[in-house]
Amino acid sequence: MNPTASVNDRIQLIAAGKSDESTCSPSLAKGPWEFDKGTPGYGPGASMGDVIPTGSPVQGGLPEEYKTATNDELHARIRAAKETLGDKVVILGHFYQRDEIVQHADYLGDSFQLAVAAKGRPEAEAIVFCGVHFMAETADILSNDNQKVILPNLAAGCSMADMADIDSVTQCWEQLEELYGTEPDEQGRVPVIPVTYMNSSAALKGFCGEHGGIVCTSSNAATVLEWAFERGQRVLFFPDQHLGRNTAKAMGIPVEQMPLWWGRKPLGGNTAEELTDAKVILWNGFCSVHKRFTVEQIEKARAEYPGVRVIVHPESPMAVVDASDEYGSTDYIRKAVEAATEPTTFAIGTEINMVQRLAAQHPEHTIFCLDPVVCPCSTMYRIHPGYLAWVLERLVAGEVVNQITVDESVAEPARVALERMLAAKPAN
Repeated sequence: MNPTASVNDRIQLIAAGKSDESTCSPSLAKGPWEFDKGTPGYGPGASMGDVIPTGSPVQGGLPEEYKTATNDELHARIRAAKETLGDKVVILGHFYQRDEIVQHADYLGDSFQLAVAAKGRPEAEAIVFCGVHFMAETADILSNDNQKVILPNLAAGCSMADMADIDSVTQCWEQLEELYGTEPDEQGRVPVIPVTYMNSSAALKGFCGEHGGIVCTSSNAATVLEWAFERGQRVLFFPDQHLGRNTAKAMGIPVEQMPLWWGRKPLGGNTAEELTDAKVILWNGFCSVHKRFTVEQIEKARAEYPGVRVIVHPESPMAVVDASDEYGSTDYIRKAVEAATEPTTFAIGTEINMVQRLAAQHPEHTIFCLDPVVCPCSTMYRIHPGYLAWVLERLVAGEVVNQITVDESVAEPARVALERMLAAKPAN
């Protein structure tokens, strides 16, 4: 097998019995439209075991012509539609998207970079966001009122984002206010500041905006926590416990002062004393992609490739981050590979599509994913060229489908929290 083949090509060969590699689900070889026929779920891939909330968006039927078209036909139709639409449309693609989508993106980046890109094309009438639901919501919040944000597949959600909902976070906040009160200390710091990771719903971003909080990304999490501690005695960090724990630990906060909050349990399953002593209260959420990485995988990589450089994403468990050589956002990982001047062996702990793309782009290096199983992000993989061709051709016909709209009552406070995030630029 070509080690730099696209993830989709590898999955198709695995499914056909033409590769001795393994994947987490043979259903990945099917078209994503197959998974809306039964009980709604995230689909095959890393998040397939996660429980999807009731009422989560599902994708309606895709016309048969897009299901049966070959990849070459779909790519030709996408290119033709883009040429017809010109500057009226901009396509944003996340690093974790399959290569078959990335080749059509006008901008490629992480969630932070794409949020900035959404603001940077005011002439575009439509923003087609090839990512997941919370990213499209953010683009709608930050874009101009006359711009339409489109998510090619409405079922492309995020299991981590779904692990913290507005009702359970509000219940948590009420319990914390009852415990801490609301009065600031002698330095003017309030008892607790809410911080939500970008990977969260617009409602939770709005919650942070309404309660003096902020949004963070994996690239500016430390800067955001510093911002929060200037204004608050503690931080409530949701939904990803691992990013919060790894960032706070690197800042010198003891793990003992980072209790885990289990939603809907009294005091989140903690004692009043534990919460009083806390510096960072971590929500019990996680990324099912980055949860797959283990210390054992790192040890195996070091044994097989002496001198290997191990880089992981901070959504990985603390033990994995501690065992790595370095960690950082998806853009940090990309820049680290690009900056290596000598042939280097990289073992990378992040989503397989991005790792394989880096391997293809940098043949001078040996680059592989720590997780040997081909198991992409379930929901990023829901964006298929068939859906992209469909939404673009409907735009050519003058019809907007799959528009993502955030009500202004939520968008206004969410915009406050997002603008604070955009202003919190790391020093280096």
